[in-house]
Amino acid sequence: MAAFHVMADASGEFARPEVMKITVADLMDALRSGLDDFKDKPSHYVFLCLMYPIAGFFLVMWSSNADLLPLLYPLISGFALVGPIAALGLYEISRRREQGVDSSWHHALEVRHSPALPSIIAVGLMLLAYFVAWLIVAQLIYTMTVGEGGLTSISTLLSEVLTTSRGFSLMLWGNLAGFVFAIFALATTVVTFPLLLDRDVDAVAAVNTSIRATLCNPGPVALWGLIVAALLAIGTIPIFVGLAVVMPILGHSTWHLYRKLVVPIYPNRTS
Repeated sequence: MAAFHVMADASGEFARPEVMKITVADLMDALRSGLDDFKDKPSHYVFLCLMYPIAGFFLVMWSSNADLLPLLYPLISGFALVGPIAALGLYEISRRREQGVDSSWHHALEVRHSPALPSIIAVGLMLLAYFVAWLIVAQLIYTMTVGEGGLTSISTLLSEVLTTSRGFSLMLWGNLAGFVFAIFALATTVVTFPLLLDRDVDAVAAVNTSIRATLCNPGPVALWGLIVAALLAIGTIPIFVGLAVVMPILGHSTWHLYRKLVVPIYPNRTS
């Protein structure tokens, strides 16, 4: 139980890692480094991330029930809110590759031995809370703008959304609400999980560091969020299969973005 620390690190202190300012060039470099990590052993990473297209497929199948059709888009878009949880293994692969040690795919499971595991779980639960809250808000917006019942198929849903004033109101308020949730998720987790994996810090300090990094770099972090959203949208075509490539690249790139946003413990070393 000595390792169970969510409000303080292993020494009982509140860590406050120093953050750095970055530029758009740093974002592009992080993406290139993430792509290099992916190209190193792509078959392993695609295997790890097949859960994304599979999960996406089941989300669509589950939502094909008429009663759940209004939640189809919120489920698909909100799925990105919990994506950082599943990317933990990818951060570990990038970390090991950075250190020049064996980065075979099975090392992704080493996350379970992290001394910050309780903090990782705590932040994961926070993201799950975001996801549930988003679904509740989306359902409320749908009920207030479109009403209840009347949907029998996806084509009916699309017709309602794209050809009626109620549908336009739904898109407007739904996307605004989704934008707010996305901002909160991005600001609180842009470096949180890589930091927890890299250092034995507490959950509160990790989230605090992520928020400070965002406030220090509002433009670059906002652009990063747009890049992630655009690539995830592209990855859903066709039928979510593209996510098997997009997600690992984004996961690895996020690790390298973390390296650029947070000052390392040992400035003259990579870890």
